[in-house]
Amino acid sequence: MTRATRRKTGRSGVRARTYATVLLVTGSLALAGCSESPAKDDAAKEPASPSSAAASTSTSPDAQTKAEDEVRTAYSALWGEQVKAYAQADIKGTDLKKYATKDALAQAMGDVLVMQKAGTATKGAPVNDVTDVTVTLTGKTPTATLRDCLDISNWRTVKKKTGAVKPFPTNQPLRYVTTATAEKWGTQWMITELTPDGSSTC
Repeated sequence: MTRATRRKTGRSGVRARTYATVLLVTGSLALAGCSESPAKDDAAKEPASPSSAAASTSTSPDAQTKAEDEVRTAYSALWGEQVKAYAQADIKGTDLKKYATKDALAQAMGDVLVMQKAGTATKGAPVNDVTDVTVTLTGKTPTATLRDCLDISNWRTVKKKTGAVKPFPTNQPLRYVTTATAEKWGTQWMITELTPDGSSTC
């Protein structure tokens, strides 16, 4: 089942790293000094592999609706943990590994590394507007895709030492489409990849 209120086409060459944070921190790199290095034990590690048990083949409306709600919840939780990590420029004390697989976790950790080197962090939070969730419950591992209109207008980059707010780059879209993919590992939906599209505003 697919819930959709609007769709846009077109994708840019934006890499997998979260587009919001890349542009939020890019403007500070030229003046960046080095900050503390992340702990070695924070290297991206892939969580336990998906359950080998075959997923239910039920495609009843109730099963679909329940799965869609679970995917939305996992996606929202992931963003909540990312906001915590970026606010402190460190993933310690967050539950990112509970909601993100290796690839998605590596994106967040890459952003944190950039912020640590630049001496920056973030304040505020983005606003998610999920407009489309597609769930496939058949097969060995249930999968899902999710479309989000991400609003970063109140999620700002600041210098950690001074608290000074850095302006958005002039080419920074403040609302744009982000697509996420997810898999159900055991009883938990895990976000496997976040793909921002800065050319698709919303």
